[in-house]
Amino acid sequence: MNLRDAFDVPVPAIVLAEGEFGETGGKTANGVVMHSEVFDTRAIVDTETAGRTPADVLANPDAPEVPIVESVEAALDEAPEAAALVIGVAPAGGDLPEAWVADIEDAIRAGCDVVSGLHVFLGEEDHWQALADQHDVRLIDVRKPPADDTLRVGDGSVDEVDADVVLTLGTDCAVGKRTTTFELYHAAQAAGIDAGWVATGQTGIMVGAHEGVVVDRVPADFTAGVVEDLVSAVGADHDLVFVEGQASLSHRAYSGVTLSILHGAWPDAVVLADEPGREVRTHFERFHTEGVEKEIQLINDLSEASVAALSTWGDPEEQADRHGVPAANVYHDGGASELLSAVQETLRDGAAVDLEEVNQ
Repeated sequence: MNLRDAFDVPVPAIVLAEGEFGETGGKTANGVVMHSEVFDTRAIVDTETAGRTPADVLANPDAPEVPIVESVEAALDEAPEAAALVIGVAPAGGDLPEAWVADIEDAIRAGCDVVSGLHVFLGEEDHWQALADQHDVRLIDVRKPPADDTLRVGDGSVDEVDADVVLTLGTDCAVGKRTTTFELYHAAQAAGIDAGWVATGQTGIMVGAHEGVVVDRVPADFTAGVVEDLVSAVGADHDLVFVEGQASLSHRAYSGVTLSILHGAWPDAVVLADEPGREVRTHFERFHTEGVEKEIQLINDLSEASVAALSTWGDPEEQADRHGVPAANVYHDGGASELLSAVQETLRDGAAVDLEEVNQ
């Protein structure tokens, strides 16, 4: 899915982030507000943070100066030019909260397309489709998987891509893989490199990846093939392709999808994202994280990729010394450019990380 093709970008938008703006549960909303190249956020709906500023809520001075209000009705008063409502929260359990129904109906009646990251597909429900048809708007369900007749197993066709491919992997979930991928892409664009990127989650698609799929909705046998097709499509139009990874290779719950992305992208280089202070896995406290060295070993064992750098939440110099890999923090000024330099050097040299040196 490429939302750039669906809109005259950037489209003025209202972001529904009810109860979660600035929180982990609102990561899609947070990402759209901060980074989207498709949606130009004009107002945010969240009763918990209404009246505050996005810079305050996100602890980021670069956040856009737009109002946070309590309802879509109030958002439309602030931004009557809005042409899309972005649902930036996917509540646990997958159902559409009853409290959101009136807000979504108000947006549709005002002529806004609805872009949804919900687990339920609005476009498959009679009420929502009839209302959308009545007001001549679109319902875009970002989580909807590719059509069955497009699914295939991986066949290695990605090897024919002329572009260099860089995959962001991690030591756990929620360690900044999507942010790192976007910031690398943005740094490459700023450096004059013809770069594109592939998303494997709904946030990346809404931010504006050149191709994307919510990979957890793809049947397991076909995940590598779907990723191959996405990378091949972006690689046909760009010299450098960045691919968003998911979870980690050592994660007992999610390693299957991680490996499928690795094999489907078959990257030339990997950037590994890590939060150095984390000892147990997010949402899986019975599972301990395995650490940087273990992930590097698995990447080397399961692919032909070179690990170019570490995207760290910690002190880059300390982490580089500890792990023997170039490191940078994308939340620091110049951090993404430092990672990009390490990637470019690896692509030039084609040299894998020496695990004996890492373990000394």
